[in-house]
Amino acid sequence: MSTVLILGGGVGGVVAAGTLRKLLPKEHRIIVVDREQNHLFAPSLLWLMIGDRKSQKIARPLARLNRKGIEFVQGETESIDPEKKSVRVSGRELARELAADALIVSLGADLVPQAIPGLKEAGQNIYTLDGAESISRSLSSFAGGKIVVLTAAPAYKCPAAPYEAAMLIDYHLKRLGVRAKTRIDLYAAEPAPMGTAGPEVSAGVRQMVESKSIQYFPNHQVTEVDAVSRRIKFANGVNADFDLLFYVPPHRAPEVVKNAGLLSESGWVSVDRHTLETKFKGVYAIGDVTAIPLKMGKPLPKAGVFAHGQAEVVARNIAAEWTARGEKHRFDGVGQCFIETGGHRAGIGKGNFYAEPTPQVAIKQPAIRWHLAKILFEKQWLWKWF
Repeated sequence: MSTVLILGGGVGGVVAAGTLRKLLPKEHRIIVVDREQNHLFAPSLLWLMIGDRKSQKIARPLARLNRKGIEFVQGETESIDPEKKSVRVSGRELARELAADALIVSLGADLVPQAIPGLKEAGQNIYTLDGAESISRSLSSFAGGKIVVLTAAPAYKCPAAPYEAAMLIDYHLKRLGVRAKTRIDLYAAEPAPMGTAGPEVSAGVRQMVESKSIQYFPNHQVTEVDAVSRRIKFANGVNADFDLLFYVPPHRAPEVVKNAGLLSESGWVSVDRHTLETKFKGVYAIGDVTAIPLKMGKPLPKAGVFAHGQAEVVARNIAAEWTARGEKHRFDGVGQCFIETGGHRAGIGKGNFYAEPTPQVAIKQPAIRWHLAKILFEKQWLWKWF
């Protein structure tokens, strides 16, 4: 009997566990560790933000994994020993050690709004359940004024999300009858939307945003926010006032991963771009906790679609090694992303991010079919994995 230990119950962790369970004989143990009780389908936070979803509809108890023959341990990963492939976990019970024959680190990225003075106190976080619910309440009682959508750092997970958020806010305020009384500004630390996807996608997303009469200000790095005066200060000397501020916070790798000696100079875990193995044999890292450099000089975007693909590759390769059946798989950098624009429409960008010298990604214009495809994907995901 061998054991796979998976740290993190997000997209990557859940897909890795589910795929392994299908491929490995029952005597092999699969353990998932996560601090949270529920798995949250994060793409739907944008719909929750505008009142089109309830939190209970986009979350599932991770304990349901037990019914699939996967052991779920709710607790905080306190330390990781990558050489021994063991971790120390604290939870409702006393802290305990868990050891494995293969270790998959899928702990994601920590959100650190406190890295920008005043940001947490002045605004609402697009990327958390509490933040999305707070935004929904604020918009429901909003009578008009100035809304600012802000990216606090140039690199963050789900690169389309802040642009989608701005467009969905535009759509929602039209439904509420207050769009004519509202100015929506989008201040971005990055030089263009979704830059890693290439100039065609970047220009296409910008056109979508600006067609909604949303003012777009790239290359604006926030330095501090005054919650009392409701003013944002940027490194280029520009100030911006707001009535409501919705933000994407800075990201960093979890401290426990840093303490384990898994981080490279990039500040994230370095892995083989095709197998996702770290410098420690039998230890893999997938999803947002990693940094995979591309030929163009930027890293592979942090996105659920890549965590999903990487998880399947790692799971299939572990199963092939342990059972001596099946072929080795390689992660190929292919992915896609829906781009919600409001009005029951969405665009979609998809292609090969490993293509050289630059990623080869194409974008489809907003249509009802892509919005319906995202709804179907949401339902299939929550049904299939739970």
